[in-house]
Amino acid sequence: MQLTTMTIKTSIKKLCLSFAIGTLLAVTLSSVHAAPPKVKTYTEDEFLNSFSGKSMKIITDKLGKPFKKEQSVKPSGASTVMLRAGADEKKSKPVKVEMWYYKHIVKYDPKNTYKETEITFVNDRVMNIAFFNNR
Repeated sequence: MQLTTMTIKTSIKKLCLSFAIGTLLAVTLSSVHAAPPKVKTYTEDEFLNSFSGKSMKIITDKLGKPFKKEQSVKPSGASTVMLRAGADEKKSKPVKVEMWYYKHIVKYDPKNTYKETEITFVNDRVMNIAFFNNR
């Protein structure tokens, strides 16, 4: 059996293509099964000192995206209460309140972290930080 130059070139191309696909598959599978990146943890004081009063952008840059976000909702009857208190809603600027939640980023002792950290933003600035284990 005599191999022609064309047959040899085709075989080499198929071999190179198979090798490239195999390498790509191996890299893809290894990255899928790799351990998740280690998330920095903070003590309560470190967290409060680092993030109190900061903007949403700074929080996202340092902590990444939260696992959950919630928007506040104006309670029914709030306008009536405000009128009775003497506040004029028409003159006040709208306030945007949003809560972001992160998991296991704040330590309460050397070995344990809070299950959730809630960061409350008012008009793009951190106004409240809370740590929870019971949610």
